[in-house]
Amino acid sequence: MPGLDLKFLERPRRRFYCPLCEKPMRDPVQVSTCGHRFCDTCLQEYLSEGVFKCPEDHLPLDYAKIFPDVELEQQILSLPIRCIHSEEGCRWTAQNKLLQAHLSMCEFNVVSCPNRCSAKLLRRELPEHLQHDCVKRKLHCDHCGDEFTGEAYENHQDVCPEESVYCENKCGARMVRRLLAQHSVSECPKRKLPCRYCRKEFLYDTIQNHQQQCPRFPMQCPNRCGTPGITREMLMAHVKEGCSTATVLCPFKEAGCKHRCPKTAVGRHLEEATHTHLSLLGGLVNRQRLELRELRRAVEELSGSRDGTLLWKLTDFSQRLQEAKSRTSGCLELFSPAFYSHNYGYRLQVSAFPNGNGSGEGSYLSIYIRVLPGEYDGLLEWPFPYRVSFSLLDQSDPALTKPQHITETFSPDPTWKNFQRPRPGALGSVRGGCLDETMLGFGYPKFLSHEEMRKRNYIRDNAIFIKASIDVVQKILNS
Repeated sequence: MPGLDLKFLERPRRRFYCPLCEKPMRDPVQVSTCGHRFCDTCLQEYLSEGVFKCPEDHLPLDYAKIFPDVELEQQILSLPIRCIHSEEGCRWTAQNKLLQAHLSMCEFNVVSCPNRCSAKLLRRELPEHLQHDCVKRKLHCDHCGDEFTGEAYENHQDVCPEESVYCENKCGARMVRRLLAQHSVSECPKRKLPCRYCRKEFLYDTIQNHQQQCPRFPMQCPNRCGTPGITREMLMAHVKEGCSTATVLCPFKEAGCKHRCPKTAVGRHLEEATHTHLSLLGGLVNRQRLELRELRRAVEELSGSRDGTLLWKLTDFSQRLQEAKSRTSGCLELFSPAFYSHNYGYRLQVSAFPNGNGSGEGSYLSIYIRVLPGEYDGLLEWPFPYRVSFSLLDQSDPALTKPQHITETFSPDPTWKNFQRPRPGALGSVRGGCLDETMLGFGYPKFLSHEEMRKRNYIRDNAIFIKASIDVVQKILNS
């Protein structure tokens, strides 16, 4: 029993131990010349090192003098012993000579799988291994009946053609696996199909609904013009613009023409209704002129000041002065944006004559203010009562010299026609021509001479600044 770590029930006597391994001897042999006993295996290993002397007394040894000690072996085999797997749980005890027979059936002994799968395990674990774990066990498929080894059976389970499976598209159908491919291609209501028109993929049970909305679906022109290849997304554009038989409105519909005709007859209609269209266009131009005038007035209302102060910049002054001088009448009036004396107050406007007006014509700058029709005239007292100040601003650098603004102030006389309530619609705003005295408002024909304007920086960068102020503080406090 070489290789086994024997576990005796009681310690053997000294003479049973091998002097070389110091364990109970296995297959004991005796040296006849000296009477010493050793394990056959231990002695062979000792002599294999080339030392032919007795390990005990170091006397020369002769192989012919070494014999098996049968009597000692029988004594050792009759000693009581535990199973070598007693620590693992085996409770077997008997004579040493019965150990090998016991190990051939001991449940704790390690054995190899009889199917030669390379597994080593306890004998007690072998039935479970053979039934469930051995990769070389023989198994029959419950679906197709074929026999497989354990390893092949595991691979076969996912591909058995006779196994009943559910459709992978989750349509709810169940069938044997060999029919699944055909079902997925031609029968499954959840299979994906490309739309034949837009090529996008849809489920089979929804593609019919998609084709009722598909933008690439071919359509027939509702006017039956015969144009091929019209898609749903292009149908409206075709009917409106491309269809030769579609009924369209006259191109002069914005001017008021209500005529409708096929697109092919538009040209003839335009030729026959030329005079009508010209008349309609004339009316449209007049309406647009009135709308522009109203829009201009609204813009001026929104952009104008409402705090009683106007700061008006006149650009290109030298060109405007030269233009005024070149006129036969010498009269060129420039108009400021409208502004209000205060919130919900009088609507006013300043005008200037670069080359003068009246007594100042030819050598002075003339400045006037006039009252325009306003939104709140019905709530105001008349005539216009507030003091007015005009200023021509000196544009000199304050860091170099103190600016010397030119300022003139007046208080309106209630008897003057210029400050009575203006008639609604009588704007008194005639660009490019001289106005009569009533339309001019009130001001200074000789506000400042051209000669004085050149002495300082009243003209700078070819521009002048005119400021108009309405003194309404006291009136507001008293109201």
